[in-house]
Amino acid sequence: MRKSTIGDIMNLPVPEKGPRIIAVANQKGGVGKTTTAINLATALAAVKQKVLLIDLDPQGNASTGLGVDRKSRRLDTYRMLIGGTTLSAAVQNSAVPGLDILPAGVDLSGAELELVGMDNREHQLKNAIGDGAQGYDYVLIDCPPALGLLTLNAMVAAQAVLVPLQCEFFALEGLSHLLKTVERVKSALNPNLEIQGIVLTMFDRRNKLSDQVAADVREYFGDKVYKTVIPRNVRVSEAPSHGRPVLMYDMKCAGSQAYLHLAGEVLRREGHVSV
Repeated sequence: MRKSTIGDIMNLPVPEKGPRIIAVANQKGGVGKTTTAINLATALAAVKQKVLLIDLDPQGNASTGLGVDRKSRRLDTYRMLIGGTTLSAAVQNSAVPGLDILPAGVDLSGAELELVGMDNREHQLKNAIGDGAQGYDYVLIDCPPALGLLTLNAMVAAQAVLVPLQCEFFALEGLSHLLKTVERVKSALNPNLEIQGIVLTMFDRRNKLSDQVAADVREYFGDKVYKTVIPRNVRVSEAPSHGRPVLMYDMKCAGSQAYLHLAGEVLRREGHVSV
């Protein structure tokens, strides 16, 4: 993979009007979902897109990875979902120019139970976002590692789903469950929902299993799988402990280069999507 610069993707097509809402989802944990959400959001912001990252995972790792202190998360995703605050009031600036974050705290872990008793429970996030996201080009939603009501809300609010998929033995089995959920949501709740793409993560070129999984996924899903693969990379693993995306921590490392390439692919695909 050749090295990319931000200028390489500056002239790619982007949506004519926003926001384009993409849920980053996989019901399995440890697949690079939050890492992908953070760094894809950063790469899009780096090419002059106005981006909002919504942390919908009760673990709050996307918020931590962008340097949001837990003490400053009084207004968060949970309070927005239950009507205790608005999107605009809860959004915070991040250290990345052009990238804002709606943080999550531990209270979000109880949201599933509270949502059960609400009318129109699958539409709470969509209704809470409302017109508050106008002015953003992209809204990325970092979903929890489960196919519960929070992820369902993200899929109802989104126009597309981006799936990070770890190169491991059970990858295809877990992916089939997720895609069935997407189809159910599309049929019953959100007819505009689509799969934006599948990105292979934690790819280890020294491991034959990674090559085999990648080949199987590409054979089965074809063009839905991005050409870019995200490698296992120590700099990507180190960056969250510093509260920074890897693109700010070490832009020249293999992980940063991969996320720049991924952003380029996302923008190319979005250039052919009517929004």
